[in-house]
Parts: sequence; C-alpha cells; structure tokens
Amino acid sequence: MPPADRPIEAPRTVDVVVVGAASRDLAADDPRGWRLGGAVAYGALTIARLGLRVAALVGADPDAARAEELDRLAGAGVEVVVVPLAHGPVFDNVEEPGGRRQVAHAAADPVPAAALPDAWRTAPAWLFAPVAGELGGGWADVPSSEAIVALGWQGLLRSVRPGEAVQPIAPSGSPLLDRADLVGVSVGDLPDGTPIADLCRRLRPGATLLVTDGADGGIAAEVGPDGPRRLHRYPALRSDRVVDPTGAGDVFLAAVLAARARPQLVGGRIAQRFDLLLGAAVSSLVVESPGLAGVAARDAVRRRLSEAPARRVGAR
Repeated sequence: MPPADRPIEAPRTVDVVVVGAASRDLAADDPRGWRLGGAVAYGALTIARLGLRVAALVGADPDAARAEELDRLAGAGVEVVVVPLAHGPVFDNVEEPGGRRQVAHAAADPVPAAALPDAWRTAPAWLFAPVAGELGGGWADVPSSEAIVALGWQGLLRSVRPGEAVQPIAPSGSPLLDRADLVGVSVGDLPDGTPIADLCRRLRPGATLLVTDGADGGIAAEVGPDGPRRLHRYPALRSDRVVDPTGAGDVFLAAVLAARARPQLVGGRIAQRFDLLLGAAVSSLVVESPGLAGVAARDAVRRRLSEAPARRVGAR
C-alpha cells in the first residue's frame, strides 16, 4: 500500500472513509511481540467485510507500516493509504478482574488532513477513528455537509504518556464531536459515574450516542436540544468464547455506521434498532479470536444474527 507522500492512482469510488492511527498492541504470543490494532484497522475491516467499499487513511510508525495486517485490510477490498508517522501509539493492554488497564509505550503523532486523497473527499460516510488524539479539529471540515459522520470518542478521551498508565480525560467539546452524527464510547473510557445526560449535552441535537458496556450490552441515546431525547438499552449477544476483547467497541460502532450508510444491510429496519443488533453480532464475534483475525466475514455475521434470540444476554 503506498504511503501518502507518493503519487497514487485515483481510487475507486468509496462508500466509507476511515481515518486514524494504527496502534501496536503488545502480544507475547506474536513473534513480533505485538499485533496491529487501533480503531482505524478494526473499523475499516469490519465495514469492508459487511460489503461496503472502504478507503482507509492509516497513520503508522515504521514498524506498523510494514505490518501484515495492512495486507489483510487490502485483501478484504480496503483501499489503504499509509501516512508515515515518526511515532505511533503502542499499548500494553492488561486484562484485570476490574477491567482493562492500558499502559502506553508510545503516543501518536498527528494524522494531517492534507494527506487525504482528493478523490475520497466526496464519500457519503466517514468514520473518524482516533486512538490517541491524533485527529485534530480540522478534520471536522473535511466531509461534505450531506455525509454521515461517526466518531470513536474514546480516542479523544485518553491521556497517553509513554511509560504511564492511560488515564481518562473528562469529556469536553470538540469540532469532531460537533460534526458527528453517530458517536461511540466505552464505559471503560469514561470517568466513573459520568451521567449519560452530561455526555449528550456535548453532542449536537439529532446525533446518536452509543455507550458500550461489554457483556452488559449498552445504551443508545438519541440526542435532543437539552440532552437525551430517548434512551434504549440494548443487550449483547453471547460469544462462544472470549479470547481477546480488543476492538469490540470499535467494530460495534463501525457496524452501526455501515447499517446507517446502507440500511439494506438490516432490511431497512433502522427504526427497529436492527443496526444495534448488527453491531452486537460483529462485536460478539471479534472477541473469539486474537486481534483482527476476529473480524468476521459476512456469512459468519449472518449466522450470528440468525442465532440472536438464543444469544441475547443482559436484556433489561
């Protein structure tokens, strides 16, 4: 895949553009000592495997830029352009009884909007997928006013200092948040006890907030002028096993965006919240294998959806 500073052929028309920095997640069972991750990789692969045409602008340090996982994305049909970064995010994800503890070994340089191929700027759907604050506010002006824009909010809510545990940052406003139609965040990336109403007041009216909570499912909030207009608690779907929980929230948001961008994926039943069911299906599958290997093909997702009534957990 060509880096951003080399001439490239004009890519095919795309349905969704995904932007962010790839992370290297330390993994003792990988010969490299790490696996490629990051919301940009999980999101792009998920949407491509659901059948949409995807382009991904991937910030990557020298090691990440050579990762075989980028070939996995290309093999799934993702048009990948790599933005070379001197420093990319490196994390040690430690699973503990009380939840995940992340230790940062490196932070991320910014991914500049100028690196985006001109042919992608008219895409009708966008996923901003920062992992360590690498997407600046100028990105909010890139999609057209008609485009649907999703944001992985957790990538803006982390204090990433090399050699230290990642700490949550209190939610605040940002141009990306102001532009987003669909916002996803994990309970684990929020300060304890953060009220849903406070989060909704940071979003524009008409947006949808998705707060994921692992095996407990999550909450979808429709945002009104003064906070949440409507709340819906959705259940998770039971996995066969949990090998690696990394990326579950990323693929959930990506699948919901895919359904919003192409409602035919769920038979047009967005109002019946089948977009959330699709998200629950892909997130239940991704945890069953390590890293990006868990991002399931469309046939596997269809099977999981057909099993949904027997796999629902955490319904209230």
